[in-house]
Amino acid sequence: MGRRRAAHHPGQRLTRPRPAAGGGRQLRVPPERLGRWLDGVAARHGTFDTVEPAGEGVRVVCADTTEVVLRAPFGWRAGPALLSSFSAAARVPHRAAVLLVRRGRWAVGVFDGGDLVASKVDARQVQGRTAAGGWSQQRFARRRAHQTDAVVDAAVETAVRVLAPHAGGVEALFSGGDRGLVDDVLADPRLRALAALRREPALEVGEPTKAVLLTTPQQFRAVEVHIVEPGDRPSP
Repeated sequence: MGRRRAAHHPGQRLTRPRPAAGGGRQLRVPPERLGRWLDGVAARHGTFDTVEPAGEGVRVVCADTTEVVLRAPFGWRAGPALLSSFSAAARVPHRAAVLLVRRGRWAVGVFDGGDLVASKVDARQVQGRTAAGGWSQQRFARRRAHQTDAVVDAAVETAVRVLAPHAGGVEALFSGGDRGLVDDVLADPRLRALAALRREPALEVGEPTKAVLLTTPQQFRAVEVHIVEPGDRPSP
């Protein structure tokens, strides 16, 4: 388990927009780039005619009726200048835990802002699928299930060693990978306090390697944006 502070500053990249439920697009904007991104929205869509609180975020309506909803990655308090207070709150470093689990591999980490302060990455072999049928396939399926159970058990022990001691100091737990396996890991009673801090949406990750773990702040620190332009709305 590494506890020495890792000076890591993830790249400040916007994610590629993706279709949003109900219309429009969703994307993630790094907090350090939010001001410039909003300037671009104003340049393309006109003045911000409406700026108002919206749940955990801010709703903006532009002159051309484009609607932008910003959701804070962590809690914030609205100030007199809503966008300024929101942007300032989004840049504040927060301590968060990360749990990534896929079949055969898992990674856990504690971050202070974008800096990794404790982590562990491990793996255990799980046999791949087989084309064999009949009794041999059933035996293989049982063996594979036992191996998957062993992965969950090992991931639980890693999380208990690395994450549980920080449960009282982190503000949120972000998870990614195989949701069923993550659920199984967090079902352990020793991780109950961390499970209660779990935030959505799930992190979009590949294999839980150290390199992938180090990139997760790009997602969990980012501001979630839902933008609906006039062309996204159905014609009356």
